[in-house]
Amino acid sequence: MTVLGIETSCDETAAAIVRGPANAEILSNVVRSQIDEHTEFGGVVPEIAARAHIEVLDRIVDEAMKDAGCGWDDIDAVAATAGPGLIGGVIVGLMTAKAIAMAAGKPLVAVNHLEGHALTARLTDDLEFPFLLLLVSGGHSQFLLVKGVGDYERLGTTIDDAIGEAFDKTAKLLGLPYPGGPAVERMAAQGDVSRFKLPRPLLDRPGLDMSFAGLKTALRTQAKKLEPIDDQTVADLCAGFQRAVADVLASRTKSALALFEDRFPGRPPVVVVAGGVAANKEIRSALTSTASEANARFVAPPLQLCTDNAAMIAWAGIEKMRLGPVDDMATSPRPRWPLDQTASGVLGSGKKGAKV
Repeated sequence: MTVLGIETSCDETAAAIVRGPANAEILSNVVRSQIDEHTEFGGVVPEIAARAHIEVLDRIVDEAMKDAGCGWDDIDAVAATAGPGLIGGVIVGLMTAKAIAMAAGKPLVAVNHLEGHALTARLTDDLEFPFLLLLVSGGHSQFLLVKGVGDYERLGTTIDDAIGEAFDKTAKLLGLPYPGGPAVERMAAQGDVSRFKLPRPLLDRPGLDMSFAGLKTALRTQAKKLEPIDDQTVADLCAGFQRAVADVLASRTKSALALFEDRFPGRPPVVVVAGGVAANKEIRSALTSTASEANARFVAPPLQLCTDNAAMIAWAGIEKMRLGPVDDMATSPRPRWPLDQTASGVLGSGKKGAKV
């Protein structure tokens, strides 16, 4: 199958063509970032993001088709992110996919953005089920058992800020530019990791849930004590913050791997990290070491497939099409869409569904 994927859930407008499942191949993968549009605001503005998607998505799809050397007769289906995400952007992508599918006479596949991340390792590494997934992004931080396409069990999640969100808020607090995650990582490389003793929240409690709001508050307290802070202090705070996050993830990953071995005795443990925060080098290093100590296989997709992209959406579309019937034109965009439909919302739920 050859599938066109469309991704517009946040601030990247993306389209890709992927062929598979046998001998999976990414024929094109075009991503247009909106960093310039949001920089002056210090974060993503939903209305601006939606308008930017509208302005460029047709061109991005056309570019992806040309890069792949495909015409519409070569495409077997159209897959698009249907949630979760900023609802304005999700609507733009899904409605565009519906229009293309209807005009070209192709099936439509509505993809959960998180499932795109979850299945990327099967595209890149031909990974078999089950495996342990650590999903770390701007909006989500959770451990999941990936038992099959559409079959996910949440083992633990953040009870407050997602990791990417905590990085962005820390950057803003310290006067660093947007996007915050890469800015904090750059400053941390120049910092003294031992200068500030920042907390590792929840590590004294059982389970796999995480918390990062208290860590961010502790960093703010340290910064306030030393105002005005110089560049070296900013670097030292970033180094301490980043190390604390890496330590929390490493500790929770160790516990998650032990749980995986209990659930699947005799099955070689595999841990996959996905999502934008997976691009952080210190976090990757900490997780690699943890997996090695546990004699587990560690899988991290290439950096360009960790951040939001449409190749993962096209691949998830292929995975879903293998199982049978796909979606129809009545499919609605969803701002919230947990992978584990049976798990209760840690932060509650409402008309739009569970919050995490």
